[in-house]
Amino acid sequence: MNNSLKHALAAAFATSLVLAGCGQKQEGTPAATERVVKIGFAAPLTGPQAHYGKGYQNGVQLAIDDANAAQPKLGGQPVKFQLVAEDDMADPRTATQVAQRVLDGGVAGVIGHFNSGTSIPASKVYSDAGIPQIAMATAPAFTEQGFKTTFRSMTSDTQQGSVMGRFVVEKLGAGKIAIIDDRTAYGQGLADEFEKAAKAAGGKIVAREFTTDKASDFMAILTRIKSRGADAVFFGGTDAQSGPLAKQLRQIGLKTPLVSGEMTRSETFLKLAGDAANGTIASLAGVPMEQMPGGADFLKRFRDRFGEPEIYSPYGYDAARVMVAAMLQADSSEPAKYLPVLAGIHHAGVTAPDISYDARGDLAQGGITVYEVRAGKWEVKEIIGGAQP
Repeated sequence: MNNSLKHALAAAFATSLVLAGCGQKQEGTPAATERVVKIGFAAPLTGPQAHYGKGYQNGVQLAIDDANAAQPKLGGQPVKFQLVAEDDMADPRTATQVAQRVLDGGVAGVIGHFNSGTSIPASKVYSDAGIPQIAMATAPAFTEQGFKTTFRSMTSDTQQGSVMGRFVVEKLGAGKIAIIDDRTAYGQGLADEFEKAAKAAGGKIVAREFTTDKASDFMAILTRIKSRGADAVFFGGTDAQSGPLAKQLRQIGLKTPLVSGEMTRSETFLKLAGDAANGTIASLAGVPMEQMPGGADFLKRFRDRFGEPEIYSPYGYDAARVMVAAMLQADSSEPAKYLPVLAGIHHAGVTAPDISYDARGDLAQGGITVYEVRAGKWEVKEIIGGAQP
């Protein structure tokens, strides 16, 4: 083969490679140039609180899907947000292990954890790494640690407990009140704030009892409460306990109302308590979904994708949208760059017309809705405070 033929063949081969390469690049341009930005998520996805965690996760996933549909860019480069979900099993020790695993996965921020008892220990792990965290945790201690990386999705127990403490005394006319909590950071924290407010309103605490978040038999506690003549029983804990508690309250002959927080205001509670659910009163942050600024649209799209939302689904959605919005405004997914933007953000969300934070990371505005079970359904009893749409 002469040199001219060799050069011609070589040139033809090189041209074919270039053309093939160009074809592949054109076909795969989005995948080749798109940068993945990981957002961590942690909640109980197994066990008795899995319905909370899954509904929360689905809300976050819908937000990330919506953000990606807008074809976002950071620093002029197309990005795709990706959820990295972990199951912390509502266990504080597992939560710190999950937090480290999430960080090792290279996340730019974290939505979660769900429980106060898991969010608080995990928050130090994220704070040490400088990673922003928007948690569902409602215990006051979560944002009282002084970390600059901690933010809430819902009103704190200080807000909910104080509202319900006054409500029970002033609106229900309960002079003598019994309190039970499950000794978790959430349950005890909510009960403590309720007690302070009830006493300040003139109520008398005739019993302060405690159980665990694994218990199912409350007869001994209720027997003691019955002897004290309580006008109302407040429970700080989840529906896995408040459901059986409501049943046993009626079985022992107590006709006093059961009052609780947002983890009782669920469809699961109604199923567990059965007919004994009627008359139960529970608080929930914000306004009813149908009155939320973006509630109707969110509800339709969520149902189309996942079915019925859980209590925490819209709050998970807003948390993820707020975090993404902070990154887009900062034009960066680097935590050090978008964290200051997140701290000062004003975002029109599904749950509120203006989501913003105070210096500690608590929601700057937050109303409370009081619900009552009537004929087996949760019905709005009163809306207290907060910015209305």
